[in-house]
Amino acid sequence: MQYHQIRLLACFAFLILLFQSCTKDEPFDLSDTGTEELRNDNQDGRDQRSASRLVDTESEIALAWMDLFLEIERYAGGMRPNASARAIAYIHLAAYETGIPAMPDFQSNQERLRGLNIRRPASGQRLNWEVALNASYAASTRHFLLNIDPALENKIDELETKLNAQYSNQTSPQDLEASSEWGENVAQAVIAYSQTDQEAEAQVLDPQPHSYVPPTGLGYWTFSAEPERALFPYWEKVRTFVISPEETTAIPPIAYSEDPSSEYYQQMLEVYESNNDAKAVDGEELWIAEFWSDDVEGLTFSPPARQVSIARQLIDQFDLNLEETLHLNLKLGFALNDAAVAAWKYKYEFMVMRPNVFIHEYIDPDFQTNLYRLIPWPNPTFPSYPSGHSCFASAAGGVFIDFLGNEVNFTDRSHEGRTEFRGAARTFSTVEEFAAENAFSRIPLGVHMRMDCTEGLRLGYEIADGINDYRLRRRKS
Repeated sequence: MQYHQIRLLACFAFLILLFQSCTKDEPFDLSDTGTEELRNDNQDGRDQRSASRLVDTESEIALAWMDLFLEIERYAGGMRPNASARAIAYIHLAAYETGIPAMPDFQSNQERLRGLNIRRPASGQRLNWEVALNASYAASTRHFLLNIDPALENKIDELETKLNAQYSNQTSPQDLEASSEWGENVAQAVIAYSQTDQEAEAQVLDPQPHSYVPPTGLGYWTFSAEPERALFPYWEKVRTFVISPEETTAIPPIAYSEDPSSEYYQQMLEVYESNNDAKAVDGEELWIAEFWSDDVEGLTFSPPARQVSIARQLIDQFDLNLEETLHLNLKLGFALNDAAVAAWKYKYEFMVMRPNVFIHEYIDPDFQTNLYRLIPWPNPTFPSYPSGHSCFASAAGGVFIDFLGNEVNFTDRSHEGRTEFRGAARTFSTVEEFAAENAFSRIPLGVHMRMDCTEGLRLGYEIADGINDYRLRRRKS
């Protein structure tokens, strides 16, 4: 054998050893070349992964799990709204990362999320991506939805079993096992990452801590009964994914005043009149107030989950494929999580009182919010400014606009058929229109001043801008 042939063989052997040593335990990250394998594998369908890239796959597996989440999240005790927003983010992070090897045009989040460590699938495995996603959704949903009845937990098992049977055709037992193992492993890696956020882990177990004593001051929020004790008062310390609260801005609230000619008093008067007029007329304003409320555990899903319901309907309306669905849900989850952290930072910084306290003192001692008939106490149990509903609405709305455009001609059927409150479907021409209606619905409900809603809407769009700049799609060369 000639010298140059020996050199070539030696180099080839070295490259094989180097490749094996790098891939044995290497995290799957943004620079991972595993996606090249997907780009370059055979086009004849012999490779299961090549035959089922997510861009060519319909979104039913994701929609089925979104439906179940919406069905059972309403009963998850003590989660709304902040822990629910966090759960949405982590569940969809796990789903996105499960599918990323079959999404060659997209990047993993690993280099950007320090501490997230996911091992790539073993070489040569032919993964059934829907089975893998099924395992991922099941594991993460079980973990992140807290305090639900065992009968509801059984629904997670039932859906997982049903979908495994549905999607396991023409896949060998070995590949099915590998697929489930991949989805489960990714979910467990995301769960482990979530548990490194010790602030969040502690707060979801004690959402109304007795350690928190609200400061006193003129016009400050406080509580008068145990059910109204401050909810998630330390949430600003929780991990964000893209936008930290220090990277957001805040417009201070209008100064407190008892002067009837002041702007503050006039906004309180608007709440009083809007709430009472809606109740008296029992028309569209009360419909709007109750349609967007989502305040009551056990009655509806939470305000962040309402945005999941809207996303689920938009995915269906626009016929998004599975790749697009995982990407949209990931960005939505990040937006909702980061919105909760920022909004709650400012709530407990500005400490603005709820309208009914002021109205009882200075306008009408017999005033009752339109929320009161649906809930055991008249208000959400945290300060008023900025409005969380408004912030969630625009944080999600900004993401929807970036994905789908503003002109959507959308009918929201989130509560269609409900008789306990006014939930008949409402139709909107644009995303901005339904986000704004969600935000300002809090005035006729009696729980927010206009300034709360305006600032929440502004803050949410600011967060959405940051989320939209967080680009995961690979640039075309």
